[in-house]
Amino acid sequence: MKEGHVRERAFSMPLTSPAYPPGPYRFCQREYLVITYRTHPERLRELVPGPLEVIEPLVKYEFIRMPDSSGFGDYTESGQVIPVSFRGKHGSYTHSMFLNDESPIAAGREVWGFPKKFAQPTLRAETDTLVGTLDYGPVRVATGTMGYKHKPADAAAVLASLAEPNFLLKIIPHVDGSPRICELVEYYLEDVEVRGAWTGPGALDLHAHALAPVADLPVLEVVSTMHFIANLTLGLGKVVHDYLR
Repeated sequence: MKEGHVRERAFSMPLTSPAYPPGPYRFCQREYLVITYRTHPERLRELVPGPLEVIEPLVKYEFIRMPDSSGFGDYTESGQVIPVSFRGKHGSYTHSMFLNDESPIAAGREVWGFPKKFAQPTLRAETDTLVGTLDYGPVRVATGTMGYKHKPADAAAVLASLAEPNFLLKIIPHVDGSPRICELVEYYLEDVEVRGAWTGPGALDLHAHALAPVADLPVLEVVSTMHFIANLTLGLGKVVHDYLR
């Protein structure tokens, strides 16, 4: 293969059989269980990278069911998102993310810098309860529950929250092991349609694990619980801070 053909075809690895197709990536019937809880402020300040600033000691623990994702198929995610401020602009920093599909793991890490690792999350209705779980190997590390559709939630407020900027720390090493890319990335969700939103009583249980340390941000108090379904497009990002310059 000539060098020019390599440049033309180079999108992701492997060169001749990429792990994922080019975007845009549209998600239909994306279902969320989001449990917002209070944690220790000093732990948040230790884990959130500057120049992002912690607004208040809150964490959003998310279970997300994605049955129809262009290019990625059918999979589930789970992880922690932290409300932050960047140069006076409020948004969210994705601290951890676990999912059960290799294609979006590769795309998420390579394109945007999502902190994705392979695990086994689930989100399902069990009789009168919406249940989210996260297993890392055979070990249960997170369980979230909510009373199923107890009352409607404010769909406009959900839409407004999804319109806020999202921040990621993208790290790609050089072949010698040193960081070649270390950037703060900002991205947005686009063309969002909220198909339904509900709230109800919720609970969250986190367990210690060496490689899935979600319990490092312990649950002190559950603040709110939200269940909603949306269609959306995952927008491409931009670099807003370069740690190597």
